[in-house]
Amino acid sequence: MLSASELRAHLLASRLAGTVATSREGSLRRYRLFADRDPRALIGLEPEYDWSFTELLSLMSARCGVSSDLGYVSGQDVIDPDRTVAALDAFADRLGYVARWRAPVLLGTGHPHRLLGFYAALAAALSSAGCPVLTPAWGRRIDIPTRFGLRTHNLEYVRGVALMQEPGARGAGNETGVHTHSPLPIRIALGVAADSDSGLPELVIGDHGWVCGAGQLGIEAIGLGDSDDPALFVGEAEGRVSVAVPLDDAARSDYYRPLTRYVLNRACLSQ
Repeated sequence: MLSASELRAHLLASRLAGTVATSREGSLRRYRLFADRDPRALIGLEPEYDWSFTELLSLMSARCGVSSDLGYVSGQDVIDPDRTVAALDAFADRLGYVARWRAPVLLGTGHPHRLLGFYAALAAALSSAGCPVLTPAWGRRIDIPTRFGLRTHNLEYVRGVALMQEPGARGAGNETGVHTHSPLPIRIALGVAADSDSGLPELVIGDHGWVCGAGQLGIEAIGLGDSDDPALFVGEAEGRVSVAVPLDDAARSDYYRPLTRYVLNRACLSQ
């Protein structure tokens, strides 16, 4: 089993934590958008509190470890690896809980090129433990607003994980999903699930709009969030996201494999 100290060392070596690739400029821009309640930054969350830019910066410093210095406006963000390890422990504890109760789960990602392997391993382990891995609205066409206007994508499931694909993507197990922050896919998936025999999931696992959109609708949600994703951490602070794990969510896919092993071992789900 990977120890917490070994995981911490891996986080730093791979730059999933410590000094990360996420730019300070990008994070500050997203905090300002969130403070202005721009839907591009809210990603499905409707904050109960009127968060100011400085309050968001303070929250992200406390939850992620980013610098709280208002004068630091360029360069790279820093994520505290100890906060990442602690959040992964809490993340694993929630997985272990739903596994013990064999509760239904739904997994989805807006980073399929990077994080599909991480979530797919969780889906396989939870399924082996007896948890129904739900796949509602499979194949549904969804119009998603982008900076280029409305773009139609298909809601697909690959290895038990929901993702959005461009129309025309072919082949079983096709993993060429698109990057999206939109909460529309999880809203539609949950709407279909509510009207189906399988019912709603007890837990949604994912990132971006998958987590915030589910939490806003009252479904327990846990997930991964970068230092430029304030919505997940606001959701956690306000009680609508159970666990938000701070880390770089756009690194090489193989960098997340040790995290998978650590989480599954702690959740007693190792295969």
